[in-house]
Amino acid sequence: MTMGMPFMAARPGEVYESKVWPGLKLEYGERHLLLEAPEEMDGLSSAVYGGGSGRLRRMVNIYVDRQYRCDDPARDIAELLEQWGYPAEGTAGLLTAVPMRYAAVAEERGEDFAVVCCATAGASNAARAGVRRTTFPASWTPGTINVLLAVDERLTPAAMVNAVMTATEAKTAALGDLGVQDAENGLAATGTTTDAVALGVSQRADWPLLHAYAGTATDLGGTVGRLVYAAVEASLRAAAAGTGTGASAEARR
Repeated sequence: MTMGMPFMAARPGEVYESKVWPGLKLEYGERHLLLEAPEEMDGLSSAVYGGGSGRLRRMVNIYVDRQYRCDDPARDIAELLEQWGYPAEGTAGLLTAVPMRYAAVAEERGEDFAVVCCATAGASNAARAGVRRTTFPASWTPGTINVLLAVDERLTPAAMVNAVMTATEAKTAALGDLGVQDAENGLAATGTTTDAVALGVSQRADWPLLHAYAGTATDLGGTVGRLVYAAVEASLRAAAAGTGTGASAEARR
């Protein structure tokens, strides 16, 4: 596994080129991070812009401050994409209040797949699913843990869902191991109230194996889990250090 924080001192225009997926790149831009694949992928995401299932070429993780008015985030993202010259078609757009310099990248190539994960993570609104807590009507706020996941391989639609499940489990494991708590009740957090995930799969025909599963018992799922865990943990630690708090102090905020 290759793991790093390539954008801690980056300037707009700097590019990280994947070591396991030729042609896939991460570009550090003005207030955003672009993940772009060499060809279109099958996409599945909870992105506020371009989310759901469909064809995907790029993912754009966009920074907004905590005072951002989110009356129409999809419109705001569309305007930013146009400003930066990114096509609307084939683009998933995510918003976060975590600065892009805290993005962590983890990637690995197996015998019959390659996986790249980029995560930006903070725990200021950590929450636990499955218990009664404060909730609101359908609304949207900037994401705190955003996971961009790219898989160079062939997956069935069910396996794509399975990969998102595995990524979510790994994120929760990282939060648990760092002692992140739901501030309302002190219970172990399973995520934050505003997490998002975007998955892109190459579906390249020259891969010999079609993956029907991506759970933790599979080579692919095991890799997805380890990379997501590593990236989320590293970004959480970096963001906590950057705000002058310890990881445990940030976790309790």
